[in-house]
Amino acid sequence: MDLQQMRYVLAVAETANFTRAAERCHIVQSALSHQVARLEQELGARLFERTSRRVRLTAAGEAFLPAARQALEAAERARAEVAAATGEIRGRLAVGSIPTLTAVDLPAVLREYRRRYPRVRISLRAVSSERMVEQVRDGRLDAGFLGVPPGFRPQGVRDRELAHGRHVAVVAPGHPLAREREVDLHRLVDEDFVDFAEGSAARAQSDEAFAAAGLRRDVAFEVSSAELMARMVRHGLGIALLPATFAAELHDLRSVPVTDGPVRVERLIWSRFAPSPAAAAFLALLGADTSPPEAGG
Repeated sequence: MDLQQMRYVLAVAETANFTRAAERCHIVQSALSHQVARLEQELGARLFERTSRRVRLTAAGEAFLPAARQALEAAERARAEVAAATGEIRGRLAVGSIPTLTAVDLPAVLREYRRRYPRVRISLRAVSSERMVEQVRDGRLDAGFLGVPPGFRPQGVRDRELAHGRHVAVVAPGHPLAREREVDLHRLVDEDFVDFAEGSAARAQSDEAFAAAGLRRDVAFEVSSAELMARMVRHGLGIALLPATFAAELHDLRSVPVTDGPVRVERLIWSRFAPSPAAAAFLALLGADTSPPEAGG
């Protein structure tokens, strides 16, 4: 068994197709199929069920895949550690972020990071705050930027507060509220709202603020992105509650301060374990302290 065979298995699993997997791995299909068959023979179990219509993992394949991923990641980490010891930062950096991040100019940070460390392969994923904590905890992401209610503390990761601010009501220019200097939640409760999915951290800040005021509102439209939320508001379908710093960038919409509105905290999170050289360099660029926490701390 070798690492290349594991890469072939992973490619087949992710594409569900031997031809596409071979193209991804820059190898002819017959050679890839031969290597997968050799690995199956060595393991004494078939990893894939092959039919004329589809390819899918067997139970043995499902069991093999996580260990194969870990082995490939460990090999990548070993190469990166050796390179770092000789003064070169290389490897991979996976970052997650909410779409409404404002505490950090993330494109500018990533541009500077790429300038300093051109050998690092960077990936950025738009992820909900809840999933981001899980993915940083299990190592799928090196770092993440959350937007959560003040009382939310991510479990199983290290974190640092970046910003703390109130939401504003975002309305179309022709909306009656657009002329107001400020409003409170009682003025908003009868409006149709555009918001994120119920149960998400992005939605929780607003739900908790209305609940604390003893009010119930109607979220008529649930969306998955701030961009779609702004478009819905722009067409007069409802109003939204968004962080003031983010709303300020929506120049064709009106932002109205809400005196008792939701509060959001933006947090940076990263693994409790020693970061890879690439991740350590990224966190250092953000001023995060990656030294091991003191015992009992």
